[in-house]
Amino acid sequence: MTKEDDDLPVIDPAGPQLVYVVIADHIEKQIRRGDLRPGHRLPGELSLAATYGVARMTVSRAVRELRERGLVVTVVGKGSFVADPLPPSEPPA
Repeated sequence: MTKEDDDLPVIDPAGPQLVYVVIADHIEKQIRRGDLRPGHRLPGELSLAATYGVARMTVSRAVRELRERGLVVTVVGKGSFVADPLPPSEPPA
């Protein structure tokens, strides 16, 4: 995806955090630090699934999570794009 691909999160299906949330958080991190800019098209779900080593449906749920956070918009037949403008980031819990 970006120059930070070697910074992929460790995905533990038996871990305490939902896998799709780990992926969504990782992509959000890339957006917030400017690796993925507004208007940038995300890779397709199959490509993301291969990158993260998960099922396509898991990536689909992660992209839906990013939409719910207001970070991406999806255009049917075109793909998912980083939103413009980005919502403000939430302070750490």
